[in-house]
Amino acid sequence: MITHLRGKLVEKNPTYVIVECNGVGYFLNISLHTFSLLKDQENIHIYTHLLIKEDAHTLFGFAERSEREIFRLLLSVSGVGSSTARTMLSSLSPTDVRDAIANGDVPTIQGIKGIGAKTAQRVILDLKDKILKVYDMGEVSLQSNNTNKEEALSALEVLGFTRKQSEKVVDKVLGQDASLSVENIIKQALKNL
Repeated sequence: MITHLRGKLVEKNPTYVIVECNGVGYFLNISLHTFSLLKDQENIHIYTHLLIKEDAHTLFGFAERSEREIFRLLLSVSGVGSSTARTMLSSLSPTDVRDAIANGDVPTIQGIKGIGAKTAQRVILDLKDKILKVYDMGEVSLQSNNTNKEEALSALEVLGFTRKQSEKVVDKVLGQDASLSVENIIKQALKNL
């Protein structure tokens, strides 16, 4: 796997760069965030992620290692492909994406072009615990049980469950442990639905 490139910046565009290393030109797809950080200097160092599919080998470039980490986490979510992940990192900085996931901020993620409510919920549900662990963050926002319950019910509705059905299960889950986070309420509820 190609982890980084150090070479001559031959061409710079908002969506891609071409970097020449020892006579070989590498085409790297980039986000607007990386584009804004790359200076028009001759020699650059860029972190990479190689995505191999049946019909193509695609190389992505990142100015910062942290952006590559967020990109890889986003790719681990079912329904989020490389185009969606790159769009997210073009719309928000890696720190903003990380904080939105850690805070369970569905409107921020849903505000990105091409991201619907269901995908935003899935990104948060799948990545919040990983983000909190990887970046050693505590719970960013403290919410009351009532707010947690309402957010969990909304998420379950987005996932296709009826409110009446979900409410019974969520009440049962909260009866066992009232201090659960929204994500844990949803996970426990999904086991019982």
